[in-house]
Amino acid sequence: MQDIAAIQRFALVTGSSTGIGKACAVDLARRGFSVLAGVRKAEDGEKLKLIAGANLQAMQLDIADTKSIVDAAAKISELTGNAGLAGLVNNAGIGVPGPIEFLTRDDWRRQFEVNLFGHVELTSALLPALRRHVGAAGAGAARIVFIGSIAGRVSIPILGAYAASKHALAAMAGSLRMELRRQGIHVSLIEPGSIQSEIWKKGDDAAAGIGPDAPPRQLYGPEIDAVLASSRQSAANAIPADRVARVVYECLTSSRPPLRKTVGRDAFFAAMLRRILPEGLFEKVLLMGMKIK
Repeated sequence: MQDIAAIQRFALVTGSSTGIGKACAVDLARRGFSVLAGVRKAEDGEKLKLIAGANLQAMQLDIADTKSIVDAAAKISELTGNAGLAGLVNNAGIGVPGPIEFLTRDDWRRQFEVNLFGHVELTSALLPALRRHVGAAGAGAARIVFIGSIAGRVSIPILGAYAASKHALAAMAGSLRMELRRQGIHVSLIEPGSIQSEIWKKGDDAAAGIGPDAPPRQLYGPEIDAVLASSRQSAANAIPADRVARVVYECLTSSRPPLRKTVGRDAFFAAMLRRILPEGLFEKVLLMGMKIK
């Protein structure tokens, strides 16, 4: 085993163009990690490098595309060499809103391709690089962090596909942590609440695009309007993405990294109420809070 202090710490952050991914990539680069920032557009990578400096290298990566994952894994293996990959931050995600009755199979596939299947495929492809870091720096040195959501604990009307994908991500992360325990690779799950991110505007635009005469609006109008109002209120009260970046750094460097951690007061209280209230009562409280009768 090499001198740990001399081993370069490489970390890949997916979905680095905006929001949480951008904050994590910049924060880790400034803290001394050699960051590989996954972006879908080359211009986003150039902007990131101007902000983060020499410790950040952008790479084009679309986690919904198998070839992109294979190509990225090969490049990462070449770049990291014997040092391997110290950290993998699985952040990329999308939201596909709509009443479950009107979501097509393709809608569900698109939601899960990014929020679950892509993370699984990318993580599997990078496990050899993570194992190399364990070999170089010792058991527990390599870390995987999944950016989930409080929606991974709480089901939400009109956001059923998104919540389902985050519930599935949480279950997968727990299983993976137990599978990798003997190999010295730790897995953490972070569950943010309302964070300043482009996802709010994208979700609003998609839901608002359901016209007043469309069948979903006719049947589920109060629920759609309530979710839109709640989303806008959450966006107005959202905390900076830097708060999540600090927790990511803790997950990658702490001698006792958290297994599962909420970020934000709203996420903390939602998780607490979900834990202590019977399911039926919790749903009533949730609907009351969203002003859905």
